[in-house]
Amino acid sequence: DREKQMSYHHLALACSDIAKIHRFYEDLMGFELVKVEIGPVPTGGWAKHFFYRMENDSCFIAFWELHEVPGVGGFETNLSKAAGLPDHINHVSFGVADMSELQQRRQRWLDAGLEVLEIDHNWCYSIYTKDPNDNLVEFCLTTGKFTQSDRERALAALDRDDLPYSTPPAAVDRHRPASG
Repeated sequence: DREKQMSYHHLALACSDIAKIHRFYEDLMGFELVKVEIGPVPTGGWAKHFFYRMENDSCFIAFWELHEVPGVGGFETNLSKAAGLPDHINHVSFGVADMSELQQRRQRWLDAGLEVLEIDHNWCYSIYTKDPNDNLVEFCLTTGKFTQSDRERALAALDRDDLPYSTPPAAVDRHRPASG
């Protein structure tokens, strides 16, 4: 039923350093740690599952900290690297309300010493950096409208490999922090 609103509830990822994850997601991203579940893992060992509220009590990003789980150790936390893919393929994108918020978030990352990639994709505007898991994270603002032509092209791409490439980004900028 397309009229019913379905939303994202949470994305859960394993991490290797919850203290770094906490500083990044609470201090830099502005998400609030609101819940932890602690319990046994069905295959052995135990885990903590931390939930960070993003905008309301129905929208979270969560992280697993694993303890004494058999066969688990030294795992790759970068989703793309673990899958053998280019770094930008698997990433997490968060929405912003307007361009002002996007620019404030860019400055916050820069002030924290993080490198920021900024791209005007022609229909959305994005900033990217890396989290402590080495995953690319993005804040994105939709700036365009979707047309029937956009939908037709997307549907055609499901079955065809001969469509022309999309228009390249209008702008791509790399920002390095002042301290680095």
